[in-house]
Amino acid sequence: MQVEFVGRRWSLFWLALKTGFFTILTLGFYRFWMKTRLRRWYWSAMRPGGHPLEYVGDPLEKLLGFFIAVVVLTFYIGIVNLLLMFVSFSVFNSSWVGYIASFGGVIPIWFYARYRARRYVLARTRWRGVRFGLEKGAWGYAVRALVHWAVTILTLGVLWPRMTFLLEKYRTDRTFFGSSRLVQGGRWPMLYRAAVPLVTVVVGGVALALWILVIDPISPDLLANPGAMPSRFVTALQLGRWPLAWQNPERLWAIPVILAGLVYGAIHYRWVAKRIMANHKAAYGVTFASRLQGPRIAMIYTFGMFISYAVLVIGISILVLLSISMYGPLAWLEATNSAGLGGFGDLPRWLSFGILGVIYLSVFLLWGVLHNTFVTFPIMRHMARTTTLPTTAGLHAISQRDRDAFAEAEGFAEALDLGAAI
Repeated sequence: MQVEFVGRRWSLFWLALKTGFFTILTLGFYRFWMKTRLRRWYWSAMRPGGHPLEYVGDPLEKLLGFFIAVVVLTFYIGIVNLLLMFVSFSVFNSSWVGYIASFGGVIPIWFYARYRARRYVLARTRWRGVRFGLEKGAWGYAVRALVHWAVTILTLGVLWPRMTFLLEKYRTDRTFFGSSRLVQGGRWPMLYRAAVPLVTVVVGGVALALWILVIDPISPDLLANPGAMPSRFVTALQLGRWPLAWQNPERLWAIPVILAGLVYGAIHYRWVAKRIMANHKAAYGVTFASRLQGPRIAMIYTFGMFISYAVLVIGISILVLLSISMYGPLAWLEATNSAGLGGFGDLPRWLSFGILGVIYLSVFLLWGVLHNTFVTFPIMRHMARTTTLPTTAGLHAISQRDRDAFAEAEGFAEALDLGAAI
């Protein structure tokens, strides 16, 4: 069974632009309706076997869930953090222990919110009238994520594929389509081949560091007496010359190449690992196959990010230049004459500030629209068109499952800004 994708880029562009504009007008409240409409567009564009997916989420659920999550997080931030700081000052006579404990306390909530967001999206997704679902287990996922991350860090990333596989297996083995449970097959070592480009670049980066710092130092003066460098640096700048004596500085051009390779390696690993695991997912009488291409995803990210962030940088630069031309570089720090004239003709300064604020929000609106159009859209299209269901004999035996009610919907993911827009 093939999966079709029938959406058009420019219809998405105008939908994202319109809903984003309403979000700005309502000071952000329309974002829940915006996300619902965008999801319905994406879901209806993906059609396994010619039947579109359906998204039946309610924006009011999201709004109420967001308020519930904000209340809970406010209690945590206000009460729990106060207690942690009190204990930190009382026992350790310092605040840094309290800050570390406070940050550490947010991490499991972050994982909890990610699992809950996925559960909500699946519970509000249907295909041929049959609901998807995800069993409860958010706190179990959070605990496992903390343990796997600790093991990954202690092994310097060597067991990263193990963490990726086991966390995905925990989610997949609790996922249902109607009455049929999905199962994640395979073993975690199979993901090492997805990490080959990333490992290659890391090894190259280590070799480059050894070359320019140890074997043939690019600046022997720096390594000979590193403690004296701060004073020498200031003195050299006062004399108008660079404080370091470079040897073969053209080798430094390899650094941006290594950084670009690290970005590509990370993208390649993430998406090729998804493809490998998708090929080992199955349900009763149903199998999956994916031909997703890591280089294609990397090209989409490169092209789409360049367009969206170029517009963002240009827009902010124009905004800054416009502000400086109207008020001068130090006018923002002046407390006097705040109601004076300036900026756009004879408009009051507060109104000029308002106009600048609208321009600022419009720049970010356009950035979000372009990100949807040139990053999210082509990735979703590529994922759909490279996915097939080779075996579908078990579909006729699948029955409906009960609706999964949510008290807070995606509230925690929204409140923690986990990027669960689509």
